[in-house]
Amino acid sequence: MIGYSITKSVSIDVPGDRVFAFLADAANWPKWAIVNVKSIKRADDQWWTMETPAGMARLRIRPNAELGILDHDFNAPDATWTVPARLVPNGSGCEFMMTFFQPPAFTRQFFEEQLALVDKELARLKSLMESAPNR
Repeated sequence: MIGYSITKSVSIDVPGDRVFAFLADAANWPKWAIVNVKSIKRADDQWWTMETPAGMARLRIRPNAELGILDHDFNAPDATWTVPARLVPNGSGCEFMMTFFQPPAFTRQFFEEQLALVDKELARLKSLMESAPNR
């Protein structure tokens, strides 16, 4: 059976290498993932511990700059999942895309409500990147 998923994307008028470097560093996530990441600190070589609205969670980003891959693993009290994420060139800027698969513990309504909040975060990411000096 195929799982239910939603893909979110945003166009950012900033060179992809700059956006990639920003997103690949989990220390930057509280600056843009303003709904889901309240604070974050490095736990070890791969994982970060972060405070979320649902409690403490763990994040691991698995970046590959050559391929534009920003996949990340998220372990929280209420669910665990992998989010495939891609950054692709688009003219002078780039497209950032993330695909979310509904965790078994989430109802479809709750899953969709949570993902509606991601739009706010992607808008924040776009604003941050496009208003940064030396963009």
